[in-house]
Amino acid sequence: MEIHVQYQKMKTSESLTELLSKKLEGLEKKYNWLIKANVLFKIENDKSGEGKVCEIELSAPGPRIFAKSSTDDFEKSMAETVEELRRQLEKRQATFASH
Repeated sequence: MEIHVQYQKMKTSESLTELLSKKLEGLEKKYNWLIKANVLFKIENDKSGEGKVCEIELSAPGPRIFAKSSTDDFEKSMAETVEELRRQLEKRQATFASH
């Protein structure tokens, strides 16, 4: 699976990219039909301090799968986003199995 990572309004982070790659590799092992992941890390102005955003869009057979999370920490945002993608992938896999 190809992984494209973008950082908006912040410096690029090798450690964040590495952690993301490990998490996405885990998804790819379970769901080998994934094609590409477009990832965006950005900082939004948020009064509550929850402005660290992680968006991931996965290319796979059928409609694209998208998840977004915003917390006070990029690692937390990434973990929540990947967990949401995993739930969506399980549903997609179930539809494959029923056909």
